[in-house]
This record gives sequence, structure tokens and C-alpha cells, in this order.
Amino acid sequence: MSEQRVTAEPGSLTGYVANFVASAKHSDIPKDVVHLGKKSILDGLGLALAGSVAKSGELVRRHLQGLGCADGVASVIGTSLRVPARFAAFANGTAIHADDYDDTQLAVAKDRVYGLLTHPTAPALPAVLAVAEQGGRSGKDLLTAYHVGVEVECKIAEAINPRHYQHGFHSTATCGTFGAAAGLANLCGLSRDVACVAMGIAGSLSAGLRENFGTMMKPFHAGRAAESGVIAAEFAGLGFTATPHILEAPRGFFRAAGGGYDEGAIRGKLGNPWTFANPGVSIKPHPSGSLTHPGMILMLSLIKQHDIRPDQVERVKVGTNQNMPNALIHHRPRTALQAKFSMEFCMAILLLERKAGLPEFTDEVVNRPDVQAMIQKVDFGVHPEAEAAGYDKMTTIIEIALKDGRTLSGRADFGKGSPANPMSYDEVAEKFRECAAFSLWPADKAKRVIELVKGLEDLPDVRELTALLSR
Repeated sequence: MSEQRVTAEPGSLTGYVANFVASAKHSDIPKDVVHLGKKSILDGLGLALAGSVAKSGELVRRHLQGLGCADGVASVIGTSLRVPARFAAFANGTAIHADDYDDTQLAVAKDRVYGLLTHPTAPALPAVLAVAEQGGRSGKDLLTAYHVGVEVECKIAEAINPRHYQHGFHSTATCGTFGAAAGLANLCGLSRDVACVAMGIAGSLSAGLRENFGTMMKPFHAGRAAESGVIAAEFAGLGFTATPHILEAPRGFFRAAGGGYDEGAIRGKLGNPWTFANPGVSIKPHPSGSLTHPGMILMLSLIKQHDIRPDQVERVKVGTNQNMPNALIHHRPRTALQAKFSMEFCMAILLLERKAGLPEFTDEVVNRPDVQAMIQKVDFGVHPEAEAAGYDKMTTIIEIALKDGRTLSGRADFGKGSPANPMSYDEVAEKFRECAAFSLWPADKAKRVIELVKGLEDLPDVRELTALLSR
């Protein structure tokens, strides 16, 4: 006996989202938004290369090879492995987030934590890229689906009560699943009603807890969100059934996972304005949690301005709002993954090396005696001025006490790469080249990827792009 598909009521919130997903076209996306998206796409591809040489990347590949599924057509970036689309999405999503170097969504409301809503590209891009590669779709198709996915992901993250993140859910994992499913529903041409079903399936697949920050499970969350998006769209397309009210229902996502939501943050807001346009998305200059970045930019500025040497430092005080220590939980890190969520390490490594890139975030560097000694000199906590500034900023106040009696101080609200201080396409391209070099990727291939992404809407087949990212 066949199931009768239930359709969303015309005025339902999930129906509104599904209608946006099903009807969005490339011509709906402003050119400046398309350009901003290209920067994040290039950034994500570079991070997938860098993440392919992480330990987590090796373990993911061993898992996939153990499944006996290495006969697909979708690329695991940075390798010669070809697998079914869902598994490529998983592997590439995990790789993009492996170094915690990927882009972050900004918040609109002051009670939403700046930069902690979601990492939009890690779930959305791998999902649509894998299916686009599988079907030989165009760059324009890929761009449109990516933007739809990011838009839905970010607006859902903005709408859910802040309790969702504060009480332990990892929104990149949860909201990212909806984003991946939305992007694929658009790419696959699903109708409004079928897109509703994809959202319903995504709601039951979304998962991820922040207690796993500082371990391989954090990037695993992003990979699983990307894979779950593929699963949701595929099963919806096959005729699977699910509730058409997953977002707003009393036992749906917003209330079950957040205790409530702000409908005004999403209703009428999809593509109006696009998140990339306002409030924007930040691209990271350092491979650490985004909340460390204003402090890192400020610390580096103070070091260079005053030519601070490590042996001059007596103590360092770093003050932020209360939500930042709630995420930067590793005060005495012993691994590179922990160091990414350690304000103390980020300050210490800059004082010692005057740089903090991928080579600095290794277990060996973290455990160097001079690094551990400098970490002990850094005190990190809440500062009243930073707390008063609101959670829509990452206000960071630094005071450096030197052994000669001087105190150097400063304040930063935003980091490099944020819309307030954005990276240009060329600067993102330089980051891409660094990630490619870190993974020992051929420079000529890297150069061509940069060129193709810049003109992505004119690319007839995305397989030309993925070939350059595969061995």
C-alpha cells in the first residue's frame, strides 16, 4: 500500500523555505553576492586540499575504502579516490572543516553569538559539488545551488533560539544539514512539496554536540551534515515521506533543538537580503576558532608596533564577552585540535613566532617547552567592556605587561576577513595557494583552480574543476 505524500500548507514556514529553494534561479542572485560566494568557494576548495592530509582525512579514506565503495564518480578532493556522491560530500566536508580554517556566518541580532551561528560552506559546498560532478552540471548550476544552501543554512541558524548553541548543539552540524539538503533540492530541481520533504528528512538527520570541539568529531560533524543533505534530497526525490512542517511544528526542529525561534529572522528574509550581502560571512586568516581572530589580529599588531620579544613578556590578559570562553574551552592545550580552541595558545604562538598558520598548529609545536611556558603567562576571561559591547561582536581586549614595567593594550571588535575588514579575491587566492602547498599540490593545478572559480558561472562542466583537485 503506497503512502500518500502530505503537502505543506500555503502559509507554513517550512513551505516558505521550500518555495524559495525550489524557485531560486541564478538571475535572482546579485552580482556582488555571486562574487562573495566565489571567494568562499575558493576558500573551501583550498581547505579541502589542506584537510586531505590531516589525520582525519586519512581515517575517512580508510573507512570509505573499507566499505568497498571506491567505484563512484565523485572526487575525494586531494586524492585519486572516486566514491558515490554522499561519501564524497562526507569526506570533503570533513576535510574543509578539519583545520577549523573555514568561513563563518555573522549574526544579525545581538543575542546571537557573532561568528558562532554556523560555518556555512563546509556542509553546503561538498554536497552540491559532489552531485554536480556526478551529473556533469555547469558552474552556474553549482553556484546557484551553493548560494541557496548557504542562505537557508544561515537563516535557520539566525532564527533558532541562541539556547541551541549555548546548550551544546553544534549549529554547523545541525543547521548545516538543512543547508546541504536545500542546495541539493535546488540543484536537482525538486518541486516545492518534494523540497519540503527533503527538509523534513534533514531535520531528523541533523546532529552534532559541541562537547566534541577540539577532537576529530568537530570536522566529522560538517562532513556528516553534507552527507545527510545528499541523503535527504535523494530520498525525497525517490518518494520518501516526511513531515512538511519540520521547522515550526511543536515537536519540530526549532522547538526541540532550541526551545523556540524568531520567525521574523527567516520569514520573508531568504534572499532579502542574501546573507553574503548582509550581515556577511567571514573568511579566516588563521586556522583556529573564529573567536580567536580579533585578538590574534590585535596581538600581531601590538607585537609589530612595539617590537615585542618573547623574553620581555611578564603577563598577558585577554578579555572578551562571556560566550567566547564558553567556546574557547581549552586553556592548557596539548594537541593541535585543542589549540584551535585555545585563546591562550593563539596569543602564545604569535608572541613566539609572529605568525599562526597551518605549520604552527601541530601537536609538536603545541607541546614545545617554550610554547607551553608562554601559554602559562596568558590569562583569558570575561571583560565587562567586551560583555557590554554585545554578542554580535567578538570584542577582545588585550593588556600585555612587560618586564620593564610598561603595559601595552588595545581593543578589537572584528578580525581580518570579516566584512568590516574583508579579504580580496586575490588575498583568498593566496590563502588557497598556501593550503595547496601545505598539501603538496601542484602549483599549476592550483593556479588553474583560482582562474576557474573566478569565472565559475561560465564553466560548462564542473568536472573540469574537480579534475584539477584530484590526483
